[in-house]
Amino acid sequence: MTHGSRDALRSLALQHLSPEVAEKWLGLLRPGARLEAAASSDDGVGQLGGLPSLPVNVEWPVWDDHGPLSFIASIDCASLPKDALDIDLPEAGTLLFFYFDGHMDGGEALVLAEDRESRAGARVLFVAAAEEVVERGTPAGLKPYPAVPLAARTAMTATEPWHPSVRAAFAPDAPLGNRYDHPVCSQEFLDALWDFDDEVGHQIGGHVHSVQNPVEIEIAEAVLDGEVPWDDPRLSKEAGNWVLLAQFDSENAADMMWGDAGALYWLIHPEDLAERRFERAMFTWQCS
Repeated sequence: MTHGSRDALRSLALQHLSPEVAEKWLGLLRPGARLEAAASSDDGVGQLGGLPSLPVNVEWPVWDDHGPLSFIASIDCASLPKDALDIDLPEAGTLLFFYFDGHMDGGEALVLAEDRESRAGARVLFVAAAEEVVERGTPAGLKPYPAVPLAARTAMTATEPWHPSVRAAFAPDAPLGNRYDHPVCSQEFLDALWDFDDEVGHQIGGHVHSVQNPVEIEIAEAVLDGEVPWDDPRLSKEAGNWVLLAQFDSENAADMMWGDAGALYWLIHPEDLAERRFERAMFTWQCS
């Protein structure tokens, strides 16, 4: 829910928490690569929108019986500050993100994590650096988003106090996804965090900035087919199995609006990331 430098977040925490609690909370921060529109002098790491470069033998992703997916973003792994991140990204190659955004059917079909049949409506493709690629035009009836070059900078990211990792550190017996009686969950500290930073933004790695409840819980519920209640420890365990691969906020410069100023999220198991099984990434979206 918050990003910034470690020093700035330490200063903020010490204003509202005891030194012991502040240091414990700081130990839960994770580094993320924040993506922003690139200036002409910036080193680019990819782009929002535009046209993708796909391997010559790979077809444009399609959701059967619905239509082609829109191209959302490309990320050049070699240009990311991987040494500063804590997820096992490829040393080189390109990540391509596609999503069925409703332009082909007027928003009739929704891609929802809990709907297994809709999961083909969001896709991550990894293109190895050695593969022969060609820029593809969009399929008929699909208009590309305006291209917005991206630059990256590393920031520390904090998550909600009701996120499973924070809850486990400070109130392991508290109900999953709910507020509890602890200084890290006080209204004073929450207000300070939101005043410090309330932007979702575009990001690779780090803690998710959820618009609603923690995205990891939403993914865990979907994986467990909604059959596990929130007080079942299996749900908390499953939520802890997922890390953020990428989040893409609504972006005026790219004419991207996800619901009511929402965001798109792709999460993945660390084991699948290490094995480059990007087809196993899980997608969801949230809006206000």
